[in-house]
Amino acid sequence: MVSSLLGSCKSERQLKEAHGQVIKRDPWPFQSSAASLFLSAYAVSSHGNLDIAMAIFYQMQRPSTFACNSIIRGLAAGKKPANAVLVFSELLRRGFQPNNFTFPFLLKSCAEASLMKPGASIHGLIVKSGQENDCFIRSTLIRFYARGHLADARKVFDECSRRESVSWNSMIDGYVKAGELGEARFVFDRMISRDTISWNTMINGYVIFGDLHQAKNLFQQMPSRSIVSWNSILAGHAKCGDLSGALKVFEEMPKRDVVSWNAMLACYSQSGKPREALELFDLMRRERVKPTDATIVSLLSACGLLGALDQGKAVESFMREQKVQPNTILGTALVDMYAKCGDIEQAEEVFQSLEERDVLAWNTMIAATGMHGQSQRALHLFEEMEASGLPPDDITFVAVLGACSHGGDVERGRLLLNSMEKKYGIKPKLEHYGCLIDLLARAGYLEEALEVIESMPMEPNPGAWGALLGGCKIHGNIRVAEAAGLHLLKLQPNHSGRYVLLSNIYAASRKWEEAGRVRQMMEARCIVKSPGLSLVDKGSVIPSLETPEIFNLYLHPPPQGWDYGAQPSSSWP
Repeated sequence: MVSSLLGSCKSERQLKEAHGQVIKRDPWPFQSSAASLFLSAYAVSSHGNLDIAMAIFYQMQRPSTFACNSIIRGLAAGKKPANAVLVFSELLRRGFQPNNFTFPFLLKSCAEASLMKPGASIHGLIVKSGQENDCFIRSTLIRFYARGHLADARKVFDECSRRESVSWNSMIDGYVKAGELGEARFVFDRMISRDTISWNTMINGYVIFGDLHQAKNLFQQMPSRSIVSWNSILAGHAKCGDLSGALKVFEEMPKRDVVSWNAMLACYSQSGKPREALELFDLMRRERVKPTDATIVSLLSACGLLGALDQGKAVESFMREQKVQPNTILGTALVDMYAKCGDIEQAEEVFQSLEERDVLAWNTMIAATGMHGQSQRALHLFEEMEASGLPPDDITFVAVLGACSHGGDVERGRLLLNSMEKKYGIKPKLEHYGCLIDLLARAGYLEEALEVIESMPMEPNPGAWGALLGGCKIHGNIRVAEAAGLHLLKLQPNHSGRYVLLSNIYAASRKWEEAGRVRQMMEARCIVKSPGLSLVDKGSVIPSLETPEIFNLYLHPPPQGWDYGAQPSSSWP
């Protein structure tokens, strides 16, 4: 009866109501088998409550092995997995005899909490109890040691007298997570009988580390493919920026789940195809696939890239309708979308409403305010972040140095770069030097900017030289412009913008001969200036127009109802 009652519970409230009914009829509510069943439901179910499970557990005079294993399992999967080991130690002192179900949960908690010494002690208990040959215990031992002691994991694996596929897969997974793909492939090739998990683990390893060629080879060799296999190879194409390959895989998939759709949406957004991402979401809705948080993040990214504020607001309305709680990840995506669409006030409002703010959330808001010219606000946010106790990372400094550049705060920019390593232990990267060079160049400190480029500990990239050349155009410094321009033409000989900018700098200083020489060099190398692009917001339609088309529209207005381009449905979400 209790088992069927628990099976009908779909929420914590229903579980509590069912528990109340049983307690009313049971004179010994904490000593019966029903108590163990409810404890297990509270401890391990998706709608449980670990605090209630612990309260029931400590009311039991003689908890069964099932109850002990349930509480250990719940703690191991909780926010503080180390507590599972503490409870187990207490149970041992009370005479608890662990079985083959106890040890895998304990080893999982030790792996999650990086408790190597307690984990090794549990290994000793396993040997003493004679359970070291249990295939699930052995595979969990391999996964535990693989978290940082691969040699010990391999020793456990090699000592197996009889290896089931779960042990092989655990060893392959350990090598993959450690980045040792050669060793993982060696173990994989030795497997006599591989299952789908073996193939998927190896393919996913190649995908994670960017070896799409090897991933595709294994995928083609698979005797049978699961949806996980298809999703892995799809993610591989997306990770390598192969949009056409990802689309081909997506269209060939015999079956798709929400992970497949999310991977394709992310691929479109990351490949600079936000319009296609929105159109794909329309198709996803027509297929009645329920979106997840990852879906919403990709949609908000697409709206931000397009500057489609109305559609971004529609996504937020969709979140409210579906009662999606704006967690830190979704909140940060909303901040980014509103900032890119020009509504910095709404971005700030969303940011302030976040209950928890991680480094990414702070970085996004700091970058957003800097991008909108609010350099002082960006610096104030940086100070708030420091005061909150959250240490900044290297991306934080890119954002705050960028804000200094937009606000022309040269002195603060210098101080921030100098404090990175001294105060925070963060070694400045090329991006940080690039921000300082841009700041100095915009403010007219061109000689100092050139000194930074020449003295920085890494080879300057085109971005650094480009920032310097841009400053030279603002302040008309021909000498530094020539030095920066020559470096840029060597680094990017096919970049039309570099030639045009240098030629314009010469022309502005009436050095017509030098300007003509740069133009001739451009023509001799068959380099054509790329047309400018604009976005025109026409209701729910945001077509991109090349510059010549803009002039055509101005001279010859289109007839009423003219189709400006592909339109995603205006009704979504």
